[in-house]
Order: sequence, then C-alpha cells, then structure tokens
Amino acid sequence: MSTGSLPRILRPLRAAALTTLLLAGVAACGGEGHKSSASDASTASPKSAEPRPSSAAPADKGAAGKGSTSKTAPAEEHPGDGPLKGKVVVIDPGHNIHNQDHPAEINRQVEAGNGRKECDTTGTATNSGYAEATFSLDVAHRIRRILQAQGATVTLTHDGDRPYGPCVDERAEIGNKAHADASVSVHADGAAPGDRGFHVILPALVKNEQADTSAIVGPSRELGERIAGNFVRVTGSAPSNYVGKGTGLDVRGDLGGLNLSKVPKVFIECGNMRDPDDAAQLTDEAWREKAAQGIANGISDFLHG
Repeated sequence: MSTGSLPRILRPLRAAALTTLLLAGVAACGGEGHKSSASDASTASPKSAEPRPSSAAPADKGAAGKGSTSKTAPAEEHPGDGPLKGKVVVIDPGHNIHNQDHPAEINRQVEAGNGRKECDTTGTATNSGYAEATFSLDVAHRIRRILQAQGATVTLTHDGDRPYGPCVDERAEIGNKAHADASVSVHADGAAPGDRGFHVILPALVKNEQADTSAIVGPSRELGERIAGNFVRVTGSAPSNYVGKGTGLDVRGDLGGLNLSKVPKVFIECGNMRDPDDAAQLTDEAWREKAAQGIANGISDFLHG
C-alpha cells in the first residue's frame, strides 16, 4: 500500500508506525484488494447508504440481534462548555428501522441533485438480523454524547421517532438549515462476504440547476480524511478492501445527501454487515463505542482546523 495514496491525516504516521498500523489492519481484513462495485449509500457499493437496490433482505421486525440494544442513553440536548463550544454538528443516522413498514412512502421519487431517486431505503442487516438502521442510530447517539461533552451543539436528522425517513433531500436540508460546521451520515454496508473494512464517501463536484457542491468539495474531503485517519487509529479497522483502492475514501456524485448539502458533509460505511468478521465488530457494543470515538475525533480535528 503506497503512503502517497493515503488520506493526508494518515501521512504523518509514515515509516514504522504507519506500516505497523495499516498492515495490522489489512491483515485483520483478509488482505488488500478491491473489486469494481457500485458503492452508495447509491453507484459504487452493493448496499445503498442512500437509495440503491440492495441484495440484502430487510431485517425482520424485532430481529435486532445481539447488538441491538445500546446501554448508552441518548445524551442531553444541551451542550456543555468545551473546546467545541459554538460549533454545530449534524449527525445523520442512516435509514430508519420503521422504513420497512412504509414502502410506498420511501419508494417515492425525490430530487437528489443529480437526478431523482427513492426517498430512502430500508438499509441492510447482518445475517443474524441486526439492522443497519439500529446500528447507525446507536452510533449516532454515542457520537452526540462525545461531541456534546466537548461543547458542540449536535443535531440528529432523526432519532428513531419518525414513521419513516427522513427522505434524502430532507436529510441534507436539516444540515443546511442548522448551518452545520460539519455533517456526517453514519452507515454500514451490505456487500459480499469477504469484502471488509470501512470507507468514507466524499461528495463529487456536481453543478447543475438542482445542486452545486463546488463550495463543499474541498472541506468535505478534509473532514473525510480526518475521520478516516482517526477511525483507523481508534478502531484498528483497515480501509475497505473493495472500495477506494486501500485509501478508505470514495468520491460519489449520486447521493442526494451529499449533492444537496451546502455544508461540509461525508458518509461513513463503518464495515460490511454481510461479512461475518465485520458483523462481529458491528454488533459488539464496545467496538461501536470505538467507532463513535473515531468518528467524533475526526470531526473534532476538522473543527479545530
């Protein structure tokens, strides 16, 4: 793996420290490699973090698996004092556990900034039935708690309290209306077994009558690089072996949540729910706390400049 292709946040770790860190992670993920795939949460990975047909069946109601219940209560809504006081962060938990009960609503077409697509999808699940929507909301709660303790004002796009959605266009608009300093959409992928690791999705340059990402492409990349570097360090996970060619980064122009954002925003696919080794991590509460800490550290680094 070439250090020149790594996110900038990883480059200070060159030589022995970098080699030890990344080789250990790649070994844990079954080695480096990639296949061409359609990833989105919609054109390059097998699961849609945002609408794209998934080969994974929706989780059965109530079948949340061993990782379904977080012991971490949602944080208070009011931030404390700290180094991030005055900063606004929007966390977007991917999908909604109730989406499967509202097929007509989530299948309706909405503007995605580069075409139209479904309002939302059900997301994927582990083979044991632990739903991506459950995972993403749990991690979002943990990120919120960590960042609020540092003084940030943190808003979630939903808190599991809606009948479905929000739609992808509304998810972007929530960040825009909050004038967020950073926005992150939390997901887990639904690729083939053997596909392992995380990747961060960055907005492509999209400029048309519906969307203009020109102002956020640069800062969003910086945000994504900071998150990728911290995610490696805190979780020990390696970058995806099937998306991003080992960098942990993927640029997408088909995601409404990115195309319609006017604030720095990225998606993170924390692992592959369809791979048994990744699934063992995603369903583990202690690992989810590490994932949240890695994401929060990346956001904090970005906001500190």
